[in-house]
Amino acid sequence: MSDASYDIAAESRPGVVPGALPRAGLSEGARLGDFVALLKPRVMSLVVFTGFAGLIVAPGSLHPLLAAVAVFCIAVGAGAAGAINMWYDRDIDAVMERTRRRPIPAGRVAPAEALAFGVVLSIFSVLLMCLAVNLAAAALLGLANAFYVFVYTVWLKRRTPQNIVIGGAAGAFPPMIGWAAVTGAVSLESILLFLIVFMWTPPHFWALALYRDGDYAKAGVPMLPVVAGRATTRRHILGYSLLLVPLTLVPAVLGMAGLLYGAAAALLGGLFLLLAWRLQRDHSDRAAQRLFGFSILYLFALFAVMIADAGFGLAGGAGAGSMW
Repeated sequence: MSDASYDIAAESRPGVVPGALPRAGLSEGARLGDFVALLKPRVMSLVVFTGFAGLIVAPGSLHPLLAAVAVFCIAVGAGAAGAINMWYDRDIDAVMERTRRRPIPAGRVAPAEALAFGVVLSIFSVLLMCLAVNLAAAALLGLANAFYVFVYTVWLKRRTPQNIVIGGAAGAFPPMIGWAAVTGAVSLESILLFLIVFMWTPPHFWALALYRDGDYAKAGVPMLPVVAGRATTRRHILGYSLLLVPLTLVPAVLGMAGLLYGAAAALLGGLFLLLAWRLQRDHSDRAAQRLFGFSILYLFALFAVMIADAGFGLAGGAGAGSMW
């Protein structure tokens, strides 16, 4: 899901200077927790949940074991892409306050090990998805990983303030992957789930960038607040929020979800817009932090209610899938 939610890596060990790029062979003492941290578990958890939601609301059926395998593959694939991202961005991670304690810049994992770890897990997740579930879900998972690594991390992140807009597509694939795991295809409904996450990503991440703009400026990353200023960023957040909230109501209109989801989406969307509007008047870091924190809860709650709607059989049409 791009680098949308920051994770807090484990504290560095004695003798290791945070922010110093590691030398080869410096990772002999790397712990299991350091490799887990490479997977960006906080980011991965939300990605996995939206993938699980796509699997649940999709029409058709999937054996629980295969459903578990599909969710596992989404989790491993997302984590693998995060590890490769950390390998590529180790230079700027060493400069930024919020990332300098990550395993590579803190010297707990060697760059070559992190790269190998990410590549192996990425290939493994796609192959397992193909062999155990279906080709469509595997192809989407491979595309999501490639998009995150090559389009967002390598091409966009250091070149354009639109990095998170275009690159955010990588984090929007999981519900489509979950849907394809059940149906074996891409449909209008799964594209709608993709678009919801895609439109959510810019206001979510720009809220973070507003109160971390000094970090990005120091690292030379052209995030929108650094390039266009904080006022422009706040306007963009409101604009994308105004596009996002009506989009979240469409599943209820199409019959993918029922009244429970529609009411929750309207209420949650109203709160999201309120915080985005307040951000236009309150220019403090606290206001940006409040919107960023709520945006995580917002997406989780939105897909949780969608799952509940499908589970209770309240959705009238396409979205009442089952794992049985």
